[in-house]
Amino acid sequence: MYFKYAKPLAKLIEEFSKMPGIGSKTAQRLAFYILKNSPENAKNLAKTIIEAKEKIKYCSVCGNITDEDICEICQNANRDKSIICVVEGVKDLIALERTGEYKGVYHVLEGAISPLDGIEPENLKIENLIKRLKTDKVNEVILATNPNIEGEVTASYIAKLIEPLKIKVTRIAYGVPIGGSLEFADEVTLTQALIGRQKIK
Repeated sequence: MYFKYAKPLAKLIEEFSKMPGIGSKTAQRLAFYILKNSPENAKNLAKTIIEAKEKIKYCSVCGNITDEDICEICQNANRDKSIICVVEGVKDLIALERTGEYKGVYHVLEGAISPLDGIEPENLKIENLIKRLKTDKVNEVILATNPNIEGEVTASYIAKLIEPLKIKVTRIAYGVPIGGSLEFADEVTLTQALIGRQKIK
């Protein structure tokens, strides 16, 4: 006989199941964890989720997540503003920050060129990047898009747009595995990829 959860619990399990990487068993464990907690803890969790959703926004300069108009990295006077590292997403930015090696600033594209998925250059923050390069004093752009087909296409496209601006363009070295994703790479691999970056001709 098929067991049916009470409707509120079934709904909670269903919502957890919608999260990436959460299977049905994990969703059940999370739901029962919430039930076992005190009403106060459950309310605090709900409040924290709503607060994060309402207050977190994107940096008006680089596209990083922040609760201010300009993120801490862009505001930091100790960061080298003459070097911009271009990444596909905020998770990639966080992965590179974990290395502790990179001292420049970032630009988040919010994806990579992928016509099959309906993502064209105009759907990304490429135009914003070019505007930054024309107005800021930038000596180098590091293209740290993921080492897969979409990432390579995006890097080549951006490199061609930057070429007339006479700014040095480099690509992270292939310490990062081909077909991999920056967010899953370890700090040592990412550090070597940054150190071994190469100029794009």
